[in-house]
Amino acid sequence: MYLFKGLQLFAMDGTTLRTHDTADNRAHFGAQLYSSGAVASYPQVRGVTLTALPTHVVHSAAFGPYGTNEMLYAKQLIAEVPDESLTVFERGFLSAEILCGLTRTGPDRHFIIPAKSNTRWEVIEGDGDDCIVSMRVSPQARAKCLELPKFWEARAITIVDQQARKRVLLTSLRDRRRYKPADIARIYDRRWGIETSYRELKQTMLGTALTLRSKTVDGVYQEIWGTLIGYNLIRLEIAKAALTVKCDPTEVSFIRAFHLIQFELHWAAVTRSYGKLPASMKHLRERLVGLLNDERPDRKYDRAVKAKPNRYAVRVLRKPA
Repeated sequence: MYLFKGLQLFAMDGTTLRTHDTADNRAHFGAQLYSSGAVASYPQVRGVTLTALPTHVVHSAAFGPYGTNEMLYAKQLIAEVPDESLTVFERGFLSAEILCGLTRTGPDRHFIIPAKSNTRWEVIEGDGDDCIVSMRVSPQARAKCLELPKFWEARAITIVDQQARKRVLLTSLRDRRRYKPADIARIYDRRWGIETSYRELKQTMLGTALTLRSKTVDGVYQEIWGTLIGYNLIRLEIAKAALTVKCDPTEVSFIRAFHLIQFELHWAAVTRSYGKLPASMKHLRERLVGLLNDERPDRKYDRAVKAKPNRYAVRVLRKPA
């Protein structure tokens, strides 16, 4: 599904990458500080990406020192969100500045985000399970962003997740007739697509390497941008192949597509057949069509997260006095 009722689907989330432990990298990027006071063994890069859920193409990205809050990186990407789109966030990005900025800077720019346990609001329309709520903007947030109002509104929908827990989703999709609660919950469940893209980047393209290869600050930035460009090129080729067979791009195996494209490029370099590149690309796309995820053709049930069973209490045996 490429569109949801005419809206492009995106997800925004953060991730980290380790770098070589050089003095320059540690001074620029910093590292995680544990509660015990210990510092992580390797410097880390923190980043946030805006990723298209149907294709996993990374639309835009912002990254830099680990000590910079990912909310600041997210604010850099708000202006990059296309019009007529729906972006799914995790609860860590629940901020009036981010969400109001998203909806006010372009037509039909919407969001879905879970409420935090301490989120407070006043119901101004509707019932408890599907209502319009008003939330107060803190004075500290208004002092940082003078454009923020004293109150902002959203639609609050109560859903039951796969672990039978109640969860409240906040969204700017206020039209109850057009956007049903079940549809909104289903779109929110697709947020895991961005985590899959991070896995493809880290495990497949970077080969589960402990750190990035570059040992300089400029080299780290260059390597990350280069990896993102390479990832998007692969994802675009997969999307074109999926159009040919009329399936979702996520149904095409990324791992096998990555290795196939890697082999074709190596073969072109060895044979020096650069003049035959159009024919090679046509042959490549024909082969990509056959890389559907068919490892488990007998699957009859959707993937689901199961609740962990509670352990029995451990009985401590005492020695007789």
